[in-house]
This record gives sequence, C-alpha cells and structure tokens, in this order.
Amino acid sequence: MSNDLGFTCSCCGDHHAELPMSYSTMAPDVWDPSFESDPDSMLSSDQCVIKGQHFFIRGLIEIPMIGSEDVFSWGVWVSLNRDNFARALEVWNTEGREAEKPYFGWLSTELALYAEGTTNLKTNAHTRPVGERPFIELEPTDHPLAVEQRTGITQDRVREIAMAVLHPA
Repeated sequence: MSNDLGFTCSCCGDHHAELPMSYSTMAPDVWDPSFESDPDSMLSSDQCVIKGQHFFIRGLIEIPMIGSEDVFSWGVWVSLNRDNFARALEVWNTEGREAEKPYFGWLSTELALYAEGTTNLKTNAHTRPVGERPFIELEPTDHPLAVEQRTGITQDRVREIAMAVLHPA
C-alpha cells in the first residue's frame, strides 16, 4: 500500500500532494459583512454575536477514518441560547472547562456536499481544554453527516470531499 496521501483530482487532473483532513468556514451562514459596523455584532475566530440577539461558537465535527487513527473534521458554527453562550464565554479561558456539560445548539453552517441540508441540525457542543475548539456532536439521526460521524468515512470519501471543496460546481 502506498504512503502517498495525495490524490489525482478527477476535476482538474492535477496531483495534489496532500489530502486535506479538515475544512472550515469563517463565519456562521447568517453572518453578513454589514454586521461589522453594528456595535451589537461581533465576529472573532471562535465566537460570533449578531445584533445582540443571536450567539454562535465555532467547533469541530470530527469524523473517524475507517481503518486509520486519522480524523477528518469540519470546522462549523453552532448557535447557542444567550445563557449557554454567556456561560461558554465565562469559562472560555478557565482551566478545567472541559468539565462543563454540553451546550445544546443548532448547526449554523451549510455543508453543500450533503444533499440534505445541514443547517439547523441539532447538536451538542462539548467544551474541551483551553486552546481546543469544542467538539460538535450531531444528534444521532439518519442524516448522512450524522451517520458519517457515528460510523466513520473512508479515505476515498475524504478524496471525494476534497474534490468537491476544491472545485465547487
């Protein structure tokens, strides 16, 4: 078996030296650049507030790779209610914060690779040690993304994702 983790792209024909194991979005889908001038809105690399009414944190949906120790991840945004967001901020830089109970939220990132929409899937955001993004656990439904999170994906599926992300239709 070859150790080449690259792949030849069926879209462009090029050989890509590495197979990306994660993709991320910069903001929740509902974020608009016009919010930057709103004093009640903010967007950082990990938190977002829109008009003082909608609250989001960034986390990772991690998917095990079948037959490997590797993990594929989607960097996504999850909406939280005001109280959970306030609590998440309160402990953001506190050692031991991983002891927090999970925060319920709604997935606020549309992953276009899934024919069934991903926005508003139910989630639990599990806080991890300081410096690590929360682990986003999807409700165990029959949605393809939730199934992949539970059962894992193959390297061929990761290549398929890479081609779709690198060459969107």
